[in-house]
This record gives sequence, C-alpha cells and structure tokens, in this order.
Amino acid sequence: MNNAASTRTKPITQLAIRKQSAISGGKTGTSLLAYGITLIVVLPFIWMVLLSFKSNSDILNNPFSLPATISFDNYRRALQTLDLALLYKNTFIIAFVTIVIEILITFMSSYALARMVFRSERLRGSILALLLTGLAIPAFILLFPVYRLTILFGLVNTYASLILPYIATSISFNTLLFTGFLRGFPKEVEEAAVIDGCGLWTLCRTIVFPIVMPVVATVFIFNVLYIWNEFPFAVTLISDESMTTISLGISQFKGRFDIDYGGIIAASILLITPQLIFFAFFQRFIIEGMTAGAVKG
Repeated sequence: MNNAASTRTKPITQLAIRKQSAISGGKTGTSLLAYGITLIVVLPFIWMVLLSFKSNSDILNNPFSLPATISFDNYRRALQTLDLALLYKNTFIIAFVTIVIEILITFMSSYALARMVFRSERLRGSILALLLTGLAIPAFILLFPVYRLTILFGLVNTYASLILPYIATSISFNTLLFTGFLRGFPKEVEEAAVIDGCGLWTLCRTIVFPIVMPVVATVFIFNVLYIWNEFPFAVTLISDESMTTISLGISQFKGRFDIDYGGIIAASILLITPQLIFFAFFQRFIIEGMTAGAVKG
C-alpha cells in the first residue's frame, strides 16, 4: 500500500520540481535581459564621461581608449562658453507655461471625451481619433508650416514661438493618458458629488483633478524631458542668443569650419546630469501614471 502511494507521488513531485525549475529559469532569463538593457543604456554615458576628459585630437584618434591624463579643460571651456543661468531661465519659462496650458487643455478635453454625453458615440470616437492622429505625425513634418506661421504672426525669437508648437505636439500623447485613466475610473464618485449639489467646475477642480494627479505627474515629467531635449523647433525658430534654450546651448561649440568635440561632450554632461537626477527622482511617478488606467475598472 505504501509502495503504491509513493509511486503515485513521484510523478507529482517531479512535475513540481520541473515547474519550479521553469519558474527559476524564467526569472533568471528576465534578470539577464534587464541587466543587458541596463548595460546598453549605461555604457554610452560612461563612454561619454571618459571622452570628456580627453583632448580633441585624442577623441578623434583614440575614441575607445582610456584617457592618458585626467584634464578638466573641456569642462572649464564649457562653463566659460555657456551662460547656464540664461539657458535654465529660458527653458524653465518655456516649460512652465507650456505644461500648465497643455495640462489644462488636455484635462478638460479628455474629461469631456470620457464623461460627457454625445449625441452619437461615433462622434465621440471620431473626435478622439482625430486628437490621437497626432501621435502618427512626426514633428519634423511640421517644421516648415510652423516656421511660416511664426513669421506670419511675428513670433520669431519669442517664447510663444516655442510654447505654441510644444503645446500642439503634446496634446495627442496627453489626451491618450488622461482618457485612458478617466475611462477606467468608476463614475460613482462623481455621481455622488453631483447629487450633493457639486457643479461641473467644482467637480473637476475638487474631485476629478486630485484623482488624476498620477497622470498629471506623468504628463509633467514627460513634457519637461521633451522640452529640455527638443532641438529642431528651437534651432529653427530661435536665432537670438538671449533666447537660447538648453538644447541650443550645446550647438555653440560648433563653428563654421571646426567642431569642439571635447567642449560639446563636457557641455552635454553638464546639461544631461540634472536631467538624469530629475528622472531618477520622479521615475516612480512615471510608472504609477502609465499604469494607473490599467489597474482601475
């Protein structure tokens, strides 16, 4: 009797061992993939840091070797060339105004698309599809028409020349995040507030907007990083040095007949490091905001 029972339990035990081995193998594979992706992302930054301590000739002749001597001449030259206070001021003003306006616009439009009653669901879907079409349009295609409109309205070398295109190019992505979250959020909370006498504006301001704060944080972070790194619109619409942004600052090391590679690399590190710190500090808000719509409803 005991032999028969032990015979039956052997296949079960072996199956459990196989499942455990498969799970362990899957975890190991996932860990190796994560380490590989991290290495791919980190290695270029480490290489750039090493290059920043080399001279221009050494960068061109021995780009993959370790620096023979540690020299801070590139950083010294970058600090002398760049007006960091001006770059940060211009970028901060543009980013702040852009993000405030686009959050208000996309929050209100997304709430209308997710909650308001339309005469036809096809109309709602058509409006949403029209807004999301912008995700399929590369920003480079818009450079010439935006440039012509900027000249027509006399906005060249002004904050508005960058703020307006940044708002327009971010509406699609922001709408996608807001509508995804609001559609998954239960309506009972809003219905209870309306029964208590809450009006539409009060409802959006005191009930809905605090609820969508994870998405607001995600929109804020993504747009700050986008404005920080955006170059095509800035180089096309800004030619006045007093309006230079962070992305344009690095181009100051490129002359007509030569390029200061060491200065470009050192300046890039000086301007990228605050961005990396900002992203590392707020990365959990990005994950929460991107997954908020998926864990509700």
